Amino acid sequence: MNFFSKDRKTAFEAKEQAQWIAFGPMIFQAARVLRNSGILQMIEESGTDGVTIEQITEQLKLSTYGVRVLLESGLSIGLVIVNDGIYTLTKTGYFILHDPLTRTNMDFVHDVNYKGMYYLDKSIENGKPEGLKELGNWPTIYEGLSSLPPHVQKSWFSFDHFFSDDAFPLVLRHVYGTGVRKLLDVGGNTGKWAVASTGFRDDIEVTIMDLPGQLNVAKKKIAEMGLEDRVSFKAVNILDETVKFPTGYEAIWMSQFLDCFSEAEIVSILKRAHAALDEKGKLFILEPFWDLQRFEVAAFCLHQTSLYFTALANGNSQMYSAAIFLKCVDEAGFTIEKQVNGIGLSQTLLTCRKK
Repeated sequence: MNFFSKDRKTAFEAKEQAQWIAFGPMIFQAARVLRNSGILQMIEESGTDGVTIEQITEQLKLSTYGVRVLLESGLSIGLVIVNDGIYTLTKTGYFILHDPLTRTNMDFVHDVNYKGMYYLDKSIENGKPEGLKELGNWPTIYEGLSSLPPHVQKSWFSFDHFFSDDAFPLVLRHVYGTGVRKLLDVGGNTGKWAVASTGFRDDIEVTIMDLPGQLNVAKKKIAEMGLEDRVSFKAVNILDETVKFPTGYEAIWMSQFLDCFSEAEIVSILKRAHAALDEKGKLFILEPFWDLQRFEVAAFCLHQTSLYFTALANGNSQMYSAAIFLKCVDEAGFTIEKQVNGIGLSQTLLTCRKK
């Protein structure tokens, strides 16, 4: 659905939104501190009675000044309302406190992206993740995932898994209902798809192909679950175009993987997948495409996530539109056999076969 074909705002509404954009970093940090300091929680717990600044400062041991400037910002943001000096929580404040999607996005933006986004202009100019220097000295973030500080790593994986976890149970039947028993999971990350696969049917075997650092996390999880006889591993750098995909698999699976690469790199990866499959082999791709979303806010989240790829991940990939992505699939020699949209929060499943 195209949410972006018309300018629907009045001039006044447009200027108001421009101010929200101008103060965006302040808005974000105020909301985060109101959440993390316990102020919003205390206001919520007061119910319809509400609380005063004095009550908050006394209970949370914060300065009157600090609480006041945060709450005044919260009024304009729409997190709280005030009547006769009594503060109560709004619906937006509730979602900042309790909505899993909002919490996941906020933690990802703050812990992973915030400092690095300062270098977005340089990343655009140079085609490199110039903001990654704020996290570590790697060519891309993927080489450094296993070395990130624990809280940053936690926020990264929480964000990554949030958008796939609810989709996996819904797509297992689409993949393995075709009779697939031996599958190559490219970019298998921490092994969540492999684990879900082994739980779907007893005869399924999965090989996870990923960077060595990523595989170390997956190997530990697989060993803990006693699945070593059904899940194997192949360590590769997928960007090395001399690396061939192993053959002998009935299907290849790629979940939220190809958005980590440029269009040219996607074509290269898919061509190698094409060469590894026989004529009956299937390629399954699970991706969130911003132009196939049911709600505008979902497209908004995907658009903003693209900037993470630009400034921190690798400098050349994004959350793609289906219009662009499907051209890469076609160029690599595949045709779309089946397309299922609206899976979970935002996903589309493509079932591809060789032309």
